[in-house]
This record gives sequence, C-alpha cells and structure tokens, in this order.
Amino acid sequence: MNGKRTVAVAFGFVCLLGLAVALYGADIQVGTWKINLAKSKYNPSNLAPKSTTVKNDAVEGGVKVTVDVVDYTGKTFHYDYIARYDGKDYPTKGDPNRDATALKKIDDYRYEQTNKKGGKVTTTSKIVYARDGKSRTMTTFGTNPQGQKVNNTIVWDKQ
Repeated sequence: MNGKRTVAVAFGFVCLLGLAVALYGADIQVGTWKINLAKSKYNPSNLAPKSTTVKNDAVEGGVKVTVDVVDYTGKTFHYDYIARYDGKDYPTKGDPNRDATALKKIDDYRYEQTNKKGGKVTTTSKIVYARDGKSRTMTTFGTNPQGQKVNNTIVWDKQ
C-alpha cells in the first residue's frame, strides 16, 4: 500500500469506530417518553395517572429527568432531577411522592431506581428498555405516601 492509501484506510476505520461508539455507547434512556396507559397496570388501580411525559437528557455519568404529570384527580405537577448511575441519592424537586432518587445502570438496557421520602425508601423500580429503543417497561413496588402497597407495571413509548 502506498502512504496515502494507508492513511485513507486508517481514517475510514477511525470514523467507523467513532460511529459505532456513538450508536452503541449512547444512553438508551435519552429522549421523550409517554406513558402507555392501555398497556400499563397499576395496583392500586384508582391511583393511575391520566398522563405522564418524561424527558431524559444525557449528563456525564447519568441523566437529567424532567416529568410532567396529570394525576388521577386531574391535578398537574412538574418535577425534575439529575442523577448519576452510581446508586447515590440525588434530590428530586417538585414530586409529591419523593424527595430523593438513586439510579443504578445494570447494563445498556436495564436500570434500577430507588425513591425516598424523608430519608425512607418508598418505592423501587426495575426499568427495562426494548432492544429497539422504542419502549420501556418499569416495574415499581413499595409503599405510596398514603401507606398503600404499590405494585405497578408501567409501559412507556418513545416519542
């Protein structure tokens, strides 16, 4: 091979490697997610929200989450947080059900989230993303602020 051809081949390889990292190293959580109430199951069922939209933005080592909810009574509220995938507690602002959350990344498609209110664990969620990145399922269990046991399976569609 001549020198120019070797440089061109090397440059092409580096570009392909960069593209692979960009495509496969990207955080699957990033994007806007809307709850699919027809596919979701809430227990207690009377506390299911009327709608929820979540916007996830990538931050170094974690995610910035912005949520808009219309709850079961029709009341709207907005909350947000920034959390790293290190399992440590991060403050949640505006959520009546929690004041802190902790995230752990299990692999590229699975995450765990622990929510707290007043320093006490209230709910834990297992979040699994579809391989195609178009949906996610969140299984949440624990106790809500009303003291009721919670066992929800919530399906989200990427917008």
